[in-house]
Amino acid sequence: MDDDLLPLLGIGVVQEDDDEEDSSSGSEESESPENAASAEVDECQIIRQDSITFDQSLPLSHSYLGDDLEDVRGRTFHEEGATISLPVIQLPGMVLVPGQTIPLHLFHQHTVAMLKGVMDKDNTFGIVAYRYSEEDGGHIIATIGTTAEIFSVKDETDERTGLASIRVKAKGRQRFKVIESRRTATGILMCSVKILKEAILGDILSDVRPGSHCKFCCDPPERGTANKTAVDRQGNILTSVTMSTSPQINRFSAAYLTWWPPWVYKMYDPEMVVQNVKKELYRWNSSYVPERLPSHPVELSYWVIQNLPLDDDLRLNLMGIDSAVQRLRCSLSIVQKCSSLCCKECNTNIANKNDVFSLSVEGPLGAYVNPHGHVHETMTVYKAQNLNLIGRATKEHSWFPGYAWTIAQCRRCAFHIGWKFTATRKDLTPPKFFGLTRASVMPGLHQTEENEGWVPVM
Repeated sequence: MDDDLLPLLGIGVVQEDDDEEDSSSGSEESESPENAASAEVDECQIIRQDSITFDQSLPLSHSYLGDDLEDVRGRTFHEEGATISLPVIQLPGMVLVPGQTIPLHLFHQHTVAMLKGVMDKDNTFGIVAYRYSEEDGGHIIATIGTTAEIFSVKDETDERTGLASIRVKAKGRQRFKVIESRRTATGILMCSVKILKEAILGDILSDVRPGSHCKFCCDPPERGTANKTAVDRQGNILTSVTMSTSPQINRFSAAYLTWWPPWVYKMYDPEMVVQNVKKELYRWNSSYVPERLPSHPVELSYWVIQNLPLDDDLRLNLMGIDSAVQRLRCSLSIVQKCSSLCCKECNTNIANKNDVFSLSVEGPLGAYVNPHGHVHETMTVYKAQNLNLIGRATKEHSWFPGYAWTIAQCRRCAFHIGWKFTATRKDLTPPKFFGLTRASVMPGLHQTEENEGWVPVM
């Protein structure tokens, strides 16, 4: 699948611009709005991942939503392949991945009422991405979405206006494909969806493997050597040779009984693919420590999709693949060809791949919601370039407690790229970093065919 998909994406080479030093400190006290508007962004000092003093569990808790949210118990899983009807929330530029946490702050009265009804049922609703279509003059939604299950919620009503609002933390559970959609009288999008099934690849060579080889299918022992010495009857050494103690037979040896050599089967072996992806991720960025990444192919495939700064079309293509092995192989090809992050609007180089680091236990890229209810998927990087800072730094509604944020725009096209975060306490490490919104950056990948993976909203 990756060999068919990647050539269509037109992966290009990004030319890097020379770095320029920041003329602004980025602090709230010393930075004026006039200077911040034209300031160049400086390079943050690279900090080792294990030397970060910031509590990396705080971003996942989304404490800026308040500490009065109530936990919801229970888990809901739908049968794979089943067709069900779900209320769906459309979010621009948000492709929810199974296992990903998403915060929501909703004010639309009909949507608030819908979520309250969901809580009385099974706490599950759907999330799909949407975008504006110039040809159709309206919104089109993605054909691939994810069920979201509420695990923490707080609804409240303004005493003066009588308007209700709701704050929600939910987690992505299962992929689905939209079959048909309709609007209710209140404007809520109801979709008939099919829960997508995970295709699990078994041991391909099990049918041809001789019984005598089965004992070699477990984890191979460590490679070693042994010295063998030949002596005569008088004890004189005749010769000495070094021999390998590793067995000559492994779980892929049965491939020689087929038309294909072992390396072909290794390309689709789940264990080998997981190892290759982890090694490539570590080479891509040293913050991706293999031991800290998921070991199960399905979980790892979703983790990679969630934490790579892919555009919506490519994410949807990967989410539409039913095999975790194929998702990982496709992601591996993307990682191997990505060298930097650039502005989605003008392709200006913003950050290098080695600048990415994890400030959250969930990974370097997480979903956060602003006070107006807009969800931003944000990737943390140590340093960035070709950006202008806009306005003063503020601690209000900060996604990373202890850090003040400043808006950052692309220097070339003035496109909103993300934020600069500056520590307000001396004991916090890193002292500053940048959050790049996924909707504004891409790893040198061009978009796929215009409407592939999308369907008009009914």
